[in-house]
Amino acid sequence: MEEDDIVIEENDALKKFLPNGFGKQEKETNIARQLEGSKRARPGKIPLEETGRVGPGKSEDLENDEADRDGDDDHEDEDDDEDEDGEEEDEFPVSHELVLKTHERPITSMTLDPSGSRLVTGSTDCTVKFHDFASMTPTTLRAFKSVDPTASKSSASSETHPVNHVEFNPVSPSAILVVSAIPQAKLLSRDGELIAESVKGDMYLRDMHNTKGHISEITTGTWHPTNRDICVTAGTDSTLRLWDCGIRMIQKDVIVHKSRAAGSAGRTRMTAVAWGASPQGNSSSLVAAALDGSLVMWNGDGPYTRPSAEIRDAHQRDTWTGGLDISPDGRTVVTRGGDDTIKLWDTRKFKSPISTVSQPSTTSQYSTSSIKFSPTASSIITGSQEGSLHILNPATLKPELTTPVTANSPIISLLWHPKLNQILTGSANAETHVLYNPSLSSRGAMDIMSRAPKRRHIDDDPSLTTDQSSLTLADPSNIVTPSGHLVSHHTRQGGTNKPPPATGLTASGRSRDPRRPHVPLTTPFAKTQPDERHVRDNIPLSSMRDEDPREALLKYAEKAEREPMFTNAWRKTQPKTIYAEVSDEEEGAEGPESKRLRKG
Repeated sequence: MEEDDIVIEENDALKKFLPNGFGKQEKETNIARQLEGSKRARPGKIPLEETGRVGPGKSEDLENDEADRDGDDDHEDEDDDEDEDGEEEDEFPVSHELVLKTHERPITSMTLDPSGSRLVTGSTDCTVKFHDFASMTPTTLRAFKSVDPTASKSSASSETHPVNHVEFNPVSPSAILVVSAIPQAKLLSRDGELIAESVKGDMYLRDMHNTKGHISEITTGTWHPTNRDICVTAGTDSTLRLWDCGIRMIQKDVIVHKSRAAGSAGRTRMTAVAWGASPQGNSSSLVAAALDGSLVMWNGDGPYTRPSAEIRDAHQRDTWTGGLDISPDGRTVVTRGGDDTIKLWDTRKFKSPISTVSQPSTTSQYSTSSIKFSPTASSIITGSQEGSLHILNPATLKPELTTPVTANSPIISLLWHPKLNQILTGSANAETHVLYNPSLSSRGAMDIMSRAPKRRHIDDDPSLTTDQSSLTLADPSNIVTPSGHLVSHHTRQGGTNKPPPATGLTASGRSRDPRRPHVPLTTPFAKTQPDERHVRDNIPLSSMRDEDPREALLKYAEKAEREPMFTNAWRKTQPKTIYAEVSDEEEGAEGPESKRLRKG
């Protein structure tokens, strides 16, 4: 048998196992495949991974057989559907998606710096998360820093509050305005460090013009469109306050909104504020919405003594108008009220709405539900209670595109970045979705999907690591196996390997919380501290610590009456006090009426 007649069967599994070469191997990233994996499934259609046409792990023969079974009519229908969907995808950046799960509760606000490299999100879990697109990969989608803006100390009992609004300075992105549910707003740096903090006003002053800051919760805020040193905050104390952030947050001006609603005593809550750019070189516009249903506009450059226009019944009274935005040209204003309506207003004729549509509102549960203009003012984006993204026509407010983002989870915060051309949504299920289109968008999520996935280190796998806080000297019977699992004495005796609870006391009476300091044991043979006898014998009056002060004073009451210490010299010469006896008739005649008669 000759050597040419020998046939060796190819083993694909063995080829995949053996290396292609020796030495350092370069990572090859299939960018097209990663982008295809982030493509969103079209509504009413099966995702590409579930079909046999295109999918990983399918052989070429199987694909050819399925292609042969398909008829020409099916190909024509698919081509027509793809052309229609392709037109929508080419018009709006919603064809692909990137999901960030870094919060634990609903996301109330989000902001991107002008360059589109850093994302900051705020949530009702009382934290602000910082994300850097330049350091994330498809397998490491996490925040590089988490900050609690209201935490004053690192103890577990510190008071924290939800985050209502976060916003980068559009002119100088080195500062971030953070508004929490407290009377004080804060300025943070790009890295989460505290720069400045506003002053809390005196809550006992009636005139809000005389207070140096908000006296109650701040609901939202925004920056001046062109001045890097000025920002405005809206509070529940019926005021808008302008702050000079040049050196530190100093109150520059106070705008007091006097409500004309019956029974409001002239006060209401400011629910939303927007500061629009100047149209055609004119002054900017400052627009705010209130809980009494009014919509007020001031000249952005002042004076702020009187509003330039006011609409009393813009929305229904006692409904929270959380969505408010001004178009980039400063000519139109869109509002989303708690009365389930979206209205479009013209700043030149600020009296009645141009268009009105009905849409269920989410502000009854999430007060920061927003509505935004696109960077070119060609569209308006908003979210729904069902978790769908609605792209509306700015003239008629009719939906041009409705695409589901988070099923059965309301969309709260929205953002359309002008440079990246990507839409970001924050939902009630604590997910941040970045929608983009590879043919329309740039940088941002596309940079993440174009990087090679980071290999997961063994220390990143929680199933192979152990929390060191559970390995305390209080329980020396714990054993760590070579696989990294913690095995207790109860497990070795045949019990279940359930993690012990983090609260309560153990069977011996010790706290399960590792942060709690160790309390010395008390036994029948050692009921006192070692140094207590030394303190009792050598420190005068140390026994008074264990006495009741009231009983200690009352035991000298009889002795003080019999033998007074300070008045003993006048004891014999002191006269006896005699009080005049008053009859019942005289006591009744000495009332207030008799006194009035005597004066008359």
